[in-house]
Amino acid sequence: MPMALTITPALIVAAVLLVSGVAKLRTPDDEAGWTELGVPAALRRGWLMRLHPFAEIALALALALLGGVLGVLAAVAATLLFAVYLVMIWRARKQTPDASCACFGERKPITVRTLLRNGWLVLLSGLAAATIGVSPLLGGVVALALPNWSWLLALAAVAVTFVLVHQPAPSASSPDDTSVPAPTAADDLDDYIRTRTPAVPVQLGDGTTVNLRTLSARAPILILAVSETCGSCTPVIESAEHWRTLLPEVSVRLLLRATPEQSTLTSSVEPQTLHDPQGYVRDSIAEWPTPTAVLLGADGLLAGGPVSGHPDIQEFVADIYESLHGVRPPV
Repeated sequence: MPMALTITPALIVAAVLLVSGVAKLRTPDDEAGWTELGVPAALRRGWLMRLHPFAEIALALALALLGGVLGVLAAVAATLLFAVYLVMIWRARKQTPDASCACFGERKPITVRTLLRNGWLVLLSGLAAATIGVSPLLGGVVALALPNWSWLLALAAVAVTFVLVHQPAPSASSPDDTSVPAPTAADDLDDYIRTRTPAVPVQLGDGTTVNLRTLSARAPILILAVSETCGSCTPVIESAEHWRTLLPEVSVRLLLRATPEQSTLTSSVEPQTLHDPQGYVRDSIAEWPTPTAVLLGADGLLAGGPVSGHPDIQEFVADIYESLHGVRPPV
């Protein structure tokens, strides 16, 4: 069996699991995120969420340092793990077109590329399971590769190049994002680089089609892009009424991808829900996950956001309140 075929798949999968585990330690997911991905309720436990990244790191080390039957068991476990991940993100995207996942710590939209990536990892893990058995029981593919240091050097060069070249997309809530900046303090709202509100058609809850820019000219609109099938959206949906009371100067509206007839969140009472089944609003502003908030000014320009995730949206609402009233909102 060619040396490269034995060494490469296991080391690549181990590297991916190691990066994934470390990323999850830096940016832990929450119960809402697991709910959105369809993790069974019995498994949505705090201790399991805390253990999850350590388990990925341990599996990475097993793939790299164990061979023989132990290496095969580790590779089979990795194959099953990536297969489960693939099924979960496929189902989440099928149920919610703008679903997101925290596969590598930072929550990002699930795209076709996400599915292809996970399918590729399933294939690599399966290949590792088929080949890792010939490596030493203790030491695994690393011990096999050490005498052939050129393989390790080549893989290290690939890893370093990937880290240097791969620039993560700035999150919607990053204050360093100059293209779509998101204020994190009231003073930042004054420095916000404003762009025009998209003049795109959206449906109201009563079925009426309106122009979003024309609608926002009546009063500032705080758009909350959510979905009824998104677990992370639940606290945002539940907070919407409170934020309406907190910000009477702003029209707080839910933005849904489903049509008025399809959504359980549809409201034909002002402020009516907004429905954008074609995704015009998101495509015109930024590719965001749910939940996301963006503030539309009454002057036809964006006034803040987009900001994603309940904690950042809650802070964003507090920033808006402070910019209007000069103080932070009451707790």
